[in-house]
Amino acid sequence: MKKLIIATRASKLALWQSNHIKAELEKAHPGLTVELKPIKTTGDKILDTPLALIGGKGLFTKELEEDMLNGGSHIAVHSLKDVPTKFPDGLVLAAVTKREDPRDCFLSFKYGSLSELPQGAVVGTTSLRRRMQLKAVRPDLTITDLRGNIDTRLKKLEDGEFDAIILATAGIKRLGLIEGVKYAVPIERDVMTPSMGQAALGIETIDDDEVIDIVSVLNDENSMIETTIERDFVDRLEGGCQVPIGVNAKLDGDTVEVMAIIGMPDGSKSMSKSITASAKEYEDIGAKLANEFLEEGAGELLRDACKMGEAILKK
Repeated sequence: MKKLIIATRASKLALWQSNHIKAELEKAHPGLTVELKPIKTTGDKILDTPLALIGGKGLFTKELEEDMLNGGSHIAVHSLKDVPTKFPDGLVLAAVTKREDPRDCFLSFKYGSLSELPQGAVVGTTSLRRRMQLKAVRPDLTITDLRGNIDTRLKKLEDGEFDAIILATAGIKRLGLIEGVKYAVPIERDVMTPSMGQAALGIETIDDDEVIDIVSVLNDENSMIETTIERDFVDRLEGGCQVPIGVNAKLDGDTVEVMAIIGMPDGSKSMSKSITASAKEYEDIGAKLANEFLEEGAGELLRDACKMGEAILKK
């Protein structure tokens, strides 16, 4: 193969990610030409409705996947946190790149940390997971929906629409935007457990041996192990409804520490666990941990959380 086509979203962050992968592939395979094919997804077009109400994560991948299946491109580069746990027939997750910092980031031009926010401060996030964990530690906060690309969100913060906003640390670091915010503080995992796959790029490809072999150089074994655990956990629990779930696996030598939390979007009730297991068993850890949650009543909690989440997002 002499030319590889990457289907990509057209946002600034998506183009940065795809150009990064293009450069890595061309460096690893002299003589290979990699071309970007920007595609506007449903998730990029709908800016006035929370995505969880109309399809969730798949709205950022659907059009890219259709283009690959129709022969228009060979691979797609995704923020792995935006990728559903199931893939259409004919497509595979062929590689997971080395992870950036997986933590969420507190951003403000006025206040130095989450604890410094005044009573009733307005914090912007669309994530039910972030809302749940914010409300658990600061029930007084006013959580307001935050949509748009990263530049738009940061501009709203600078203009004073919010006292603070929460974004993924990895995205703002990749775009070199973190230095432009007076206070940009990563939130420790025991305060805010990240989303599955956060800070890793997922390389989705057509199910073709040659294409899979080409992108295999991008795969980071540690990231693949960590994100497999996280995605298996969510896959076992979520059941098609967008609910607040945080899960993060961290390899340390031959062991892996996994932190997970589920709960009500208003922070009123939650379940959390932290376990350490052998990394050799990574293919079983996520589902086993999810089953422990289910044995302790997670199913009912998640059903209640789904109803509350829909009500919040419809406001």
